[in-house]
Amino acid sequence: MAKRNKIIYWIATLWLALGMLSTGIVQLIRMQEEVDNITHLGYPVYLLTLLGIWKILGVGAILIPKFTLLKEWAYAGFFFAMSGAIISYIATEAPVAKIFPPLLLLILTILSWYLRPADRKFISTNQ
Repeated sequence: MAKRNKIIYWIATLWLALGMLSTGIVQLIRMQEEVDNITHLGYPVYLLTLLGIWKILGVGAILIPKFTLLKEWAYAGFFFAMSGAIISYIATEAPVAKIFPPLLLLILTILSWYLRPADRKFISTNQ
């Protein structure tokens, strides 16, 4: 892996981890702003607990070495959660300021996944 790609990978991955960890904590403690956001989008408040737990677990999965299949699932979960948030905000005609944070996390998810080193990739042996 080129040195440039490795640097971009770690920057994207650390920013992604920080973003997912911080939003996961905010969702777990059910900050009022998050409760207002989720109810405005039409989702039940208990979804915050599920999202918070899965985000925190996903951060652990992408940062800890090995467990390549688990990493794939974590990246997929981040992708679905962030694309779902973007679509939900667009469907409710939210301002761009609401759409930008999940869009940034989605871009970081894609960058981190795409640029991950070979030892962090899942390679199927069944062919």
